Amino acid sequence: MVPFERTWPYDIIMGDIYVSSCPFCDGENVLLPLRPEELKLIQEGKKRLLVFPCCHNQITVIDIDRDYLLADRALPGRK
Repeated sequence: MVPFERTWPYDIIMGDIYVSSCPFCDGENVLLPLRPEELKLIQEGKKRLLVFPCCHNQITVIDIDRDYLLADRALPGRK
């Protein structure tokens, strides 16, 4: 079972990957520095350091599905 406190939803809009809000600073519609072709690599097991451009906090993405990022640690917006 995937721990809910380590997941965060994302969207792909016109080839760009966004989160509707940042889990750290609550910034809205944050464009992530990820490319859609990197998603498959993450699904295959490659870890990816993700730095949120709004506040420079970082997580390591260890898995991903069609809707959620899975981080290596609990995210502050989830309890």
